[in-house]
Amino acid sequence: MCAKPLIGINADFRPANKKDSVPFTWINTGYYDSISASGGVPVIIPPVAEDADLKQILQTLDGVVLTGCKLDLDPVNLGLERHPSTRPMPARREDFDRRLARFCRDMKVPTLAIGVGMQELNVVCGGTIFQHVPEDVMKSLHHRDPVESCLRHVIEIVPETLMDQVYGPGEIRVNSDHHMAVDQCAPMFRVSSTSMDGVIESYESMEDDWWVMGVQFHPENQSASALDLQVFEVFLQGCKEQAHREMPTLSFETARRAAA
Repeated sequence: MCAKPLIGINADFRPANKKDSVPFTWINTGYYDSISASGGVPVIIPPVAEDADLKQILQTLDGVVLTGCKLDLDPVNLGLERHPSTRPMPARREDFDRRLARFCRDMKVPTLAIGVGMQELNVVCGGTIFQHVPEDVMKSLHHRDPVESCLRHVIEIVPETLMDQVYGPGEIRVNSDHHMAVDQCAPMFRVSSTSMDGVIESYESMEDDWWVMGVQFHPENQSASALDLQVFEVFLQGCKEQAHREMPTLSFETARRAAA
């Protein structure tokens, strides 16, 4: 029997504060439950300090999920003045996530980037972001509800894309909880869906040797629909297909040993 693909998940991080004297790391259970339900084995990646350690971890994996976060990328790191609505994530998490995204790019690790993970991967690869959609996008829709956490809106899918494989053609509804968004896609990505105000809701890689899907919504959340699990299923299939292209005669386990 072939081994199931190992899928890394970057963890959230909170530093010590007045209430909690000990810093800690945690993760939304939806990420690893969705990976398990789709036929993968989830592996949590803590924010390790050494690049060599991170590279060694990635060499054992078949794919990575860059997770979302309730907090934001710090616009200061992008050369922008911070908007009053911005709530920056802890520096240790953002610094680590950037390093992780760069390694995924450089090592061509199949990647599913969700929420802020989608924004960060796009920036690392040369794209840009909107800092505050209500001000940066004309006639923008509501992308975040200040009270309810299950706001949903329509997105339009680009034909013959990975999103088309997941949901089929036309329009669907997805959950939405963000005020930043992708502005210009990085050169190696193409848009695969948008909301009705033109905000990019997903992108994918145009490179044959690097499988990538970025989604602004959250297929792992409880507010997701049953169809959203197919995002993870298509991702796991992409991990397998890329591994087979690179080492067509080897199993996942043999390929993993060869990479180590």
